[in-house]
Amino acid sequence: MSKRTAYTFTDEDRKRFAELRPQILARLEDFRRVPREQRFYELCYCLCTPQSKAENANAVVNILQERDFERTGFNPVSILRDKAHYIRFHETKARRLLKARDEWLGIASVLDSGLDDEQKREWLVENVDGMSWKEASHYLRNTGYRNLAILDRHTLKHLVRCGVFAEVPNIAGKARYLAAGEGFKKFADHVGIAMDELDLYFWASEAGLILK
Repeated sequence: MSKRTAYTFTDEDRKRFAELRPQILARLEDFRRVPREQRFYELCYCLCTPQSKAENANAVVNILQERDFERTGFNPVSILRDKAHYIRFHETKARRLLKARDEWLGIASVLDSGLDDEQKREWLVENVDGMSWKEASHYLRNTGYRNLAILDRHTLKHLVRCGVFAEVPNIAGKARYLAAGEGFKKFADHVGIAMDELDLYFWASEAGLILK
């Protein structure tokens, strides 16, 4: 991993973060209050998002929920390939959604277990088909867990801008992902802002709104 130079978090960053922080905290509270019965559909959302638009994944999950996918287990491929909310690799992802549904009781039991947050994330990566380190972190954040690094190209680009990395690092595989996450954590500690708050700040800077 490329070495950083010096951390940079400008006065303008701090001003903008302070303006957005009430919305950021409200969004994190929304995640904390996600009902237990919604956790399955949050998993579906995170399985749909890789290389697809978040808005499309959200639209797809809304339809899955309206049609009671968790209970009925129909093949969702036609929903995923609909051009109105197209999900890339829809056939593969439809299979993953069905598999996650079949295995949901076991997944939920691990989420309810005494494992710590990092252990739950690792279990998800190792046991849920299609769940990467980023998506496992994303899923746990979206269901109320705090301060697990969600590293995607948007976040990494801002971390380069802030001097955390000299260039966008390769985060493929466990060791690289966790090393980059540790770099993010050190930066968050340095500027005195929680990682998940910074993550949402970077997303708002990129997209103009606070997404999930």
